[in-house]
Amino acid sequence: MSPTPDFGRVVLRRGRPREPLSTDPASTSNSELQPMLRRPFLVSATVMAAFSLMACDPGETDASPDRTPGLGAAEYGIVIHGGAGTIVRENLTEELEAAYHEALRAALEAGNEVLEAGGSAMDAVVAAVVILEDEPLFNAGRGSVFTSEGTNELDAAVMDGRDLDAGAVAGVTTLRNPILLARLVMEESPHVLFTGDGAETFADQFELERVGPDWFYTDARWEALERAREREEITLSWHMEEDRMIGTVGAVARDRSGNLAAATSTGGMTNKRFGRVGDVPIIGAGTYASNASCAISATGHGEYFIRNVVAREICARMEHRGETLQEAADAVVMVQLLDHGGTGGVVGIDRDGHIALTMNTPGMYRGHFLAGGEPFTAIYADEGDGR
Repeated sequence: MSPTPDFGRVVLRRGRPREPLSTDPASTSNSELQPMLRRPFLVSATVMAAFSLMACDPGETDASPDRTPGLGAAEYGIVIHGGAGTIVRENLTEELEAAYHEALRAALEAGNEVLEAGGSAMDAVVAAVVILEDEPLFNAGRGSVFTSEGTNELDAAVMDGRDLDAGAVAGVTTLRNPILLARLVMEESPHVLFTGDGAETFADQFELERVGPDWFYTDARWEALERAREREEITLSWHMEEDRMIGTVGAVARDRSGNLAAATSTGGMTNKRFGRVGDVPIIGAGTYASNASCAISATGHGEYFIRNVVAREICARMEHRGETLQEAADAVVMVQLLDHGGTGGVVGIDRDGHIALTMNTPGMYRGHFLAGGEPFTAIYADEGDGR
């Protein structure tokens, strides 16, 4: 097994040391010290779409270590998901339920260990997602679904709320943990997204573990592909939803310094064709983080999340409308997405440590581990969010 990069070291980004953002008032302009205006206002749909795509200035956020979280918030914490969809009790045995809870808890503990020791939000979300990628229960890494050609194409992304740095990969086929490569794209290149063979070539420069097709094979995923193929032969339609496993894993975190990060990874959609790429590696759609508002990781039918720029839209509503994280998540997931026919969910954590676990589906594998608390995991929508 090849060793993975030591992300505890001081890393280089674009050939220069990665410095912490300045929090010295003497070196910060008055405008940068002011928080974004938080008052509701009405704008046209066109203007609102433009606001949704605007990048936030991380200088407008005070991410200094002495920042105190608000009422009901956590000093630090991590929130994760393992996919959302038609997850109902009659389809899961007690043994399988227990396995999901155990896997979610392991990911939460990995992330919390980083945060509790004073580590960064980025280190925490990557640690959690690596655990989920190695668990064949989830559609990411080892548990990835099969394409129409019987292969596996994996996508992943990370984003750092401190400075809006991001990295993503799409269509990789030999990486055991695509999330590690996405982080390297962010920290060791001037780019944001690498795809296919190019991403694999970039990976050759680093000691990331490579695996063969056997690593990704599971009976359950192969049987799902066969069912999807059979249905297409009957319906003559390759875009049917039935028997298409659509899932993702992801994590968001706030560290002791008030910095936010998001990480998301997926195997895509069962029986996908033509190099299809979903929302996960599209920054702003399935993954987004800004210290000005929140960090979001999404899961669901990616095309709808791309069209609605879901992750960024939630952050934008907080910044420009003054909505809380929960209000923004509900407006986007429970109203906007459903109005367009989209299904799925998100997990999020805001600049003050408030969290949201929102879905418009019967279930979403999810959990959180907040400072001073115990790990919480859930599967079905009626189990709530543990708060």
